[in-house]
Amino acid sequence: MTAAANPENPCVLLIEPIPSWIVDRARGLFDLIVLPHESERPPAFLDNLDRIRGIAMPGFAKVDAEMMTLLPNLEIVACFGVGYDGADVGYAKQHGIAITNTPDVLTDCVADLGMALTLAILRKVVEGDRYVRAGRWQSEGILDLANSPRGRCLGIVGLGRIGLALATRAEVFGMTIAYHNRTERDDVSYPYYDSVAGLAAACDVLALTCPGGEATRNLIDREVFEALGGTGYLVNIARGSVVDEAALVRALSDHTIAGAGLDVFAAEPNVPRALFALENVILQPHQASATVETRTAMGNLTIDNLLAHFQGQPLPNQVA
Repeated sequence: MTAAANPENPCVLLIEPIPSWIVDRARGLFDLIVLPHESERPPAFLDNLDRIRGIAMPGFAKVDAEMMTLLPNLEIVACFGVGYDGADVGYAKQHGIAITNTPDVLTDCVADLGMALTLAILRKVVEGDRYVRAGRWQSEGILDLANSPRGRCLGIVGLGRIGLALATRAEVFGMTIAYHNRTERDDVSYPYYDSVAGLAAACDVLALTCPGGEATRNLIDREVFEALGGTGYLVNIARGSVVDEAALVRALSDHTIAGAGLDVFAAEPNVPRALFALENVILQPHQASATVETRTAMGNLTIDNLLAHFQGQPLPNQVA
């Protein structure tokens, strides 16, 4: 825990994890207080509550009304990520606190991992690796046949920037696209389904690229898994909260669905232990945007949002 001694610069609370080189840049621009986790309350934080004017935070960190109430002079919450469901948007709007995020710069990397997970579960990439390492190729012969993506339908829940980028990649591999949104888009020709269960019944791989938050909590439930069926797969690069994890564990365990590729979980970094023993699921540590290039761009955009605010300029990426 450190606080930079530069009272001439705006005081900003930075909540980890954010890449160290971005933190170093921020130190030169702000009177910075670094908080290892939003739940911690060390003296460097408590002694400066009335000085903190901004927060830089990962989009999944929990900056709720209770946290914001502690900071009487808070003006802006800059989220490091496209998601901002960790911030209490309602409280922020009521109290004139701006919220920003970092869209666009992470679209390609997140879509890349979504496509990688889709290919990996269909082609048994991770299962094949384990099979070879365990010596089973020698002792048991060839692995069971995998599935080609060609001719299969990718159903996308949340056809925004990332969903569209994922659709473009899937089409290269010969997949058809269908989608579910809150409202139908008029700028795409993909088939639209007005319910997630309807989309799940029509597709082979159900990919989640929708926002998190209360509006989508447990959107993917037992009904959706049953509609997806025993030959269907789930890919989640959205938020863990979108999926009813207990229902997912059951669906994978009893083969209600064929498998899943998961980058996000409801209570990260805690992952349901029941998933660890299952061969039909690929687990990732919330790393869809985790490349040096993308995280650098995200960090710089987070700082740019803060600088614009404190300099009285229009915010590059205001969402509330």
